[in-house]
Amino acid sequence: MLSDVTTPQDLDDRFRETLAALPAAERRRDPADPVTDDAPLTGAQLLDLFDAQVTSRQLDLAGRWLRSFGEGFYTIGSAGHEGNAAVAAALRPTDPALLHYRSGAFYCVRAAQITADPAPTAEREPPAEPAEPEPDGPAPPAGGFAAYAGAARDVLRGMVASRQEPIAGGRHKVFGRADLAIVPTTSTIASHLPRAVGMGLAVERLRRLDSAGRRAGPGVRVGSGAGAEHAPWPPDAIVVCSFGDASVNHASATAAFNTAGWYDHAGLRIPVLFVCEDNGLGISVRSPEGWVEATLRARPGVRYLAADGADPVQAYAVAAEAAAWVRRHRRPAVLHLRTVRLMGHAGADAESAYRSPAELAADLDRDPVAATARLLVDAGVATGEELLARYDETGWQVRRLAEEVLGEPKLASAADVVSALAPRRPVRVARAVADAAARASGPGAGARAEAFGGKPPELAGALTLAQSINAALADGLLDHPQMAVFGEDVAAKGGVYGVTKGLRDRFGPARVFDTLLDETSVLGLGLGAGLAGMLPVPEIQYLAYLHNAEDQLRGEAATMQFFSQGAFRNPMVVRVAGLAYQEGFGGHFHNDNSVAVLRDVPGLVVAVPARPDDAAPMLRTCLASAAVDGSVCVFLEPIALYHTRDLYAEGDGEWLAGYPEPGAWVAGHVPIGRARVYRVGSADDLTIITFGNGVRMSLRAAAVLAEEGVGTRVVDLRWLAPLPVADIIREASATGRVLVVDETRRSGGVGEGVIAALVDAGYVGAARRVAGVDSFVPLGPAARQVLVSEEAITDGARTLLAR
Repeated sequence: MLSDVTTPQDLDDRFRETLAALPAAERRRDPADPVTDDAPLTGAQLLDLFDAQVTSRQLDLAGRWLRSFGEGFYTIGSAGHEGNAAVAAALRPTDPALLHYRSGAFYCVRAAQITADPAPTAEREPPAEPAEPEPDGPAPPAGGFAAYAGAARDVLRGMVASRQEPIAGGRHKVFGRADLAIVPTTSTIASHLPRAVGMGLAVERLRRLDSAGRRAGPGVRVGSGAGAEHAPWPPDAIVVCSFGDASVNHASATAAFNTAGWYDHAGLRIPVLFVCEDNGLGISVRSPEGWVEATLRARPGVRYLAADGADPVQAYAVAAEAAAWVRRHRRPAVLHLRTVRLMGHAGADAESAYRSPAELAADLDRDPVAATARLLVDAGVATGEELLARYDETGWQVRRLAEEVLGEPKLASAADVVSALAPRRPVRVARAVADAAARASGPGAGARAEAFGGKPPELAGALTLAQSINAALADGLLDHPQMAVFGEDVAAKGGVYGVTKGLRDRFGPARVFDTLLDETSVLGLGLGAGLAGMLPVPEIQYLAYLHNAEDQLRGEAATMQFFSQGAFRNPMVVRVAGLAYQEGFGGHFHNDNSVAVLRDVPGLVVAVPARPDDAAPMLRTCLASAAVDGSVCVFLEPIALYHTRDLYAEGDGEWLAGYPEPGAWVAGHVPIGRARVYRVGSADDLTIITFGNGVRMSLRAAAVLAEEGVGTRVVDLRWLAPLPVADIIREASATGRVLVVDETRRSGGVGEGVIAALVDAGYVGAARRVAGVDSFVPLGPAARQVLVSEEAITDGARTLLAR
């Protein structure tokens, strides 16, 4: 009698009963023959799929066993979804895959494919394109459990958080391995779909490159951003991305499907195969009957196909048809794979609270592993007794491996945990800047002069912040042929504030292009492009718009190296126009001063250039760090300073600065995490620590204080993450009085981090904060009531000096 919760014991018992009850076929079938007259799979191939499914099932059972005595830390299993083994078999092992967390059988098949074909991908000729709808990939490999032992060990190591787990090294249980072209994904629902679209766009761009190096212009690299350890993807690769049915309702999924369809409608190619594994449940919430099919069918520009995950022959045939169509037409499609969920959402899930015993029994009747066994027996490929022997042998081998990995070391220190988070190699970054300078003044001098129309920016006189950023972007595009600048209005219009003006005309629409108006998709395109070997520089038009999409930075971009130990990278420099003080224009969406969410993301670099002569070297540093270390950088540009020319008096031009010639780039290099210090008067009485718009206001306030005999040091942080702690402590200790001028909000603002750094360092002098009010920025003159002013800075300084 089935209980009201499907336990591991229930599942095992039911499977054994099913196999025991299967009558033997009247005759044995040659395993080399198709399992049915018109089936695309032979008996041997179906038996291999069965072995992969059984391995995945036994891994799920082992996960529950490990959890039962406190040694397993992840029990979201793949039971009921083993039909995805057929999807893996229909693909090529070099097709990059971003997998749903119920993809155990897919992972087993992919790992066995690589084991069976050890030749490096780059050395292998891609298979000839089959005629539709014939299978579009290699058949599943033979070999019983031995073919899947490596995959089983990988998964078990993830379950026990072993530091020897091959992708995350004990940081999380994910499906991923560079040599399998499987990109690890987080558990954030649907957050990997926008990246998949970006990968598809990048893969198609790389496919069009010259075959002798596959380059679009000099220097465009192909393959993953992971470096030499990862073989490049073949030019006709497609991206596969799997997800659960509940995910179709998520904003990230909607953004991804919309973007894929938008580009398809515009005539651009996105070779992505989405795979929706539909078990009808999002934990306890049911997908309404017919909803998933209706919403997937309604996606314009995305072809819909469907298959039953409990029918391995049909699943393979439809998956092969879908893969062949996407590969041939370079267009997106979605495979709707109907599945069931066995043993609940995870180990602690009490299904009896929301599902009836009849529902649980109905799911067991559709067990895909039992369905494959039934087909094998009916076809005369094997008997139920023989399949049960394979099941038990696999179970014994999985348990043996589980006992082995239990003794493997785990991450034992904070240093171990963060070692893969965001590597910093400042010497190499500085060397990269020096190499760029040498190229710009040497072999690339002619191309540079031509790009700037014969008048390079160093000969253009004093520049504004916007002009300096524009020139630095142009130099970046010249030095990094794999770099692309894109976002809303950046190409034809040249940006809302003219920062990217003229770049598309100089470098072409393939490298400077407009996107649709969706920040999640803009960042997703960047994530996929970076993974594919490009150097993306997406623009978010306003800081407030970033909040719609910030999980693409936190959950996806910043975690990639953390969850892959650097095997995969998504280098990216995200330009964001932000902060407040726009006069005559605004409201809180165009004058947003909230950066707390950025400073809270581990490993993220946050740069805020205030002066034109800082903007160019800081942008060069971000580009070099992204290229060298795979860094994810946010380049936050103060809108109100874009076109500012004067500092103290109208017409003084003291906020302008010349653009350095390449020969001066090395001397002017700005390392990540280093501040800039301005000395006004004696500079002995007060230290003002600030950034962005606060730099100009503080310098003006310091001039007023100088007339009162007060000498001030104004410290421009320049980098909000990581903070320039050493510079903060040194300059604070020099005067013993610190005024923190923070244009963000008092709660959660940058000033809190500065004060905490002082306290942690044992600073014993006086300190005071001037910060924005905890409010959204209102429209018009009312904004002055909640933002930091020069008067507030001078008043705060006088109060501090009077102590």
